[in-house]
Amino acid sequence: MVIIALDIGERRIGVAVSDPSGTLARPYTIIERRSRAEDFATVAELVQRLEAQRVIVGLPVSLDGEIRAQARKVARYARALARVLPVPVETVDERYSTAIAQDLLAEAGRKNRVPVDAAAAAVILQEYLDHHV
Repeated sequence: MVIIALDIGERRIGVAVSDPSGTLARPYTIIERRSRAEDFATVAELVQRLEAQRVIVGLPVSLDGEIRAQARKVARYARALARVLPVPVETVDERYSTAIAQDLLAEAGRKNRVPVDAAAAAVILQEYLDHHV
């Protein structure tokens, strides 16, 4: 089962995808945000092209576990996205995903050239795969 993960930012959306077995996540691309309609159309096209069966959206829960303004905004975005996609959309806690992604990229060296947004989405997806699939 192919799963797509999204790391929703103010200007970009990081995208990661699982392998068909649902075991490994890898950074895939970034989407430059323009409008909700364009974002959703791009995600829908990815779902179709990659034959994904689920979309995971990272929810930026605060470090103390509270759902604050940014998390509420992303949750609304995910609910709206779910209304236009033909597959389930699920939110998952993404605490520390960007920091972990930055550390992994630093270890790999800049020759890797993976955008941090896509790497963060891969961290979110791998965590999901490790605990839910």
